[in-house]
Amino acid sequence: MKSLAIASAVLALALSLGGCIGPPIALTPQTEHNLRAQAPIRFLLTFDDGPSASGFDNPSRSVIADLASNPVQPGIKAIFFLQTEASRSGGSPRGRKTMEREHAGGHILGFHTATAWHTNHRLLDCEELEQTLSLGAATIASITGAPPTLVRPPFWNYDSRTFAAYQKQGLHILLTDLSANDGKIWGFNGSPQRRANLLRQLSQVREQIALGQLPTVDGVIPVVVTFHDINRYTARHLQEYLQILMDSARVTGLRTAAEPFYTDRPTLQRAAMARTVGDVNDAVHFPGVWNWLWNADSF
Repeated sequence: MKSLAIASAVLALALSLGGCIGPPIALTPQTEHNLRAQAPIRFLLTFDDGPSASGFDNPSRSVIADLASNPVQPGIKAIFFLQTEASRSGGSPRGRKTMEREHAGGHILGFHTATAWHTNHRLLDCEELEQTLSLGAATIASITGAPPTLVRPPFWNYDSRTFAAYQKQGLHILLTDLSANDGKIWGFNGSPQRRANLLRQLSQVREQIALGQLPTVDGVIPVVVTFHDINRYTARHLQEYLQILMDSARVTGLRTAAEPFYTDRPTLQRAAMARTVGDVNDAVHFPGVWNWLWNADSF
């Protein structure tokens, strides 16, 4: 297994490629025709790496507030994939209180990590992996009354061993269709091509939808979108991001549901479960450079 330097190099590469965003895939008459047979889409919002433990202009709490009140659709419910024990996240008193706010606001608390850092689960031995999964599940259950059912592996990385460990804990992997590419990067947290990025990705997802490759749940097709609520730039621009998603759907020819975002926890849970990875051997797509790395089996 290669060293953590690989992950650092990949992050640097991802940053260097940030300006290389191609144009959206053109909408062909055939794709437009096929879309008429498909259900409308609904955006399923997810947030990674939180909650923020900051006592100044807390971005996680800003995200919670904007999901509840915004000009696009008030009352949006989302999934927060949590770092339950990290001192700068859920391992702090403020972080725990923020997790409680998320649950009280009708959002879903999913599992991300229960280590001191944002550790790749594949680097943990079997005993430590099991311990951290149990710890994170217990922390979330202490807030929600039940262990989590959704997990997003750190760095989007998993293998047969970690997949089996997740299953043992009753955890199901939820990946993503769209990524804002707003992961926490020290020194630069902006996203100057946020509109072009999401537009391009959604045009790719549209092709899958036209081919009937995404499931319909409760009459809509859930399209998973990933942000990072620890990023202050994301928090400041969340309402803009919501509008960008709506604009991107219109430009790419996708029909949105009457409620384009989820507004209640049970419906959100059903949609998320329908989009989870069913088998470790399933062909999946990871966002950005991670797809090149993990699908190339270079880790």
